[in-house]
Amino acid sequence: MMGSHVAEQFCEIDRLRAQLMNNVDVTTAGRSEVEVSHREILTRIESVIFGIVTSLSREEVPVLALPNRTSWANVSFDSGVGLHMISGSSVINIRCDCPSSVTKFAQIVNILSVIYRLVQSNIDIYYKNTQLFGSQTTVDSIVDDISCLLKVPRRSLHVLATSKGLISGELCYLEEDGTRVDCRGCSNAVAVSSNIAGIRNIVSSAKFVLIVEKDATFQRLLDCDFCSQLFPCIMVTGKGVPDVNSRLMVRKLWDMLRIPIFALVDADPHGIEIMCIYKYGSVAMSFEAHSLTVPSVMWLGLLPSDIQRMQVPKDALIQLTKRDESKLSSLLKRPYISSQPDWRTEMELMQKVMVKAELQSLDAIAPDFLTSIYLPNKLRYGGWI
Repeated sequence: MMGSHVAEQFCEIDRLRAQLMNNVDVTTAGRSEVEVSHREILTRIESVIFGIVTSLSREEVPVLALPNRTSWANVSFDSGVGLHMISGSSVINIRCDCPSSVTKFAQIVNILSVIYRLVQSNIDIYYKNTQLFGSQTTVDSIVDDISCLLKVPRRSLHVLATSKGLISGELCYLEEDGTRVDCRGCSNAVAVSSNIAGIRNIVSSAKFVLIVEKDATFQRLLDCDFCSQLFPCIMVTGKGVPDVNSRLMVRKLWDMLRIPIFALVDADPHGIEIMCIYKYGSVAMSFEAHSLTVPSVMWLGLLPSDIQRMQVPKDALIQLTKRDESKLSSLLKRPYISSQPDWRTEMELMQKVMVKAELQSLDAIAPDFLTSIYLPNKLRYGGWI
């Protein structure tokens, strides 16, 4: 009887996995990424520096033409890849004689010199220079610009990105330096690795991966031992808008385990956008779409229709702000929404009723409703879209 109960509990998840496996050849077609050799990376850096030196020798102002990583006009949508940067993208000129860009010009040249030495020596580092850059976020952004400029995956530049994400659950693996990481049975989650490409020997009995939007919700699920109590799974949170390493980690888990990946976000435009970043990517990182996006991600909750279906008390709901309305309208116009009619229906419902809800709004039904009723039933009966 126990075996029958367990089989029934995972029936819908197993069915989803079978569907994903049938489609895996289609969704991975065209996702291959050509590795760039160390020699080629060095040659591309030398070409950039040669251009600067040539301009100076001609008494011309050196200009770095960076692909515009903020323009929707520079991206195209493919259901199997997500948002990817198109060739011939518009550029932003970074001039060394312009007060608004001279600092960035110096920062790019500085980090190019660091990357050149790192590629030569094949060493990974965290790069910090607060005097020149002010913050690590600025460093990460500059390295992303360089990655896009050189058309080289960021991991090949050997400058490690900072991580803010957490991971927990049925997972063990080895870091590149041989350190064994065990994410099981921890009351405290493990920080997402800063070197995802170096992770190896992944071992997991998880049935699925659960992406959790907020750290508070993640900690709550951690406290009730959600990953092993009912459903052996892996939980990941990027603590809001995910950093590159959190996205790389989710993609790594998909590539290695081929298990369903669900998103648990607030029923508001911000939560939906975060889920879309994991699934389809972002304009800013569209040049790395092949290694960051996971189009198989499913929306588990909180769905706007769940709010009505479960009759969440009105005093637990929040009226959409003007900013929310604008964000929702923007999301509905994005190219990937046309490929997700069920998502569009949910978003249009939110637009109609003009309310949003955080996951903790379910506490208004019962204190443990999220962990004891909502998620178990969603997972058991296939309540995802």
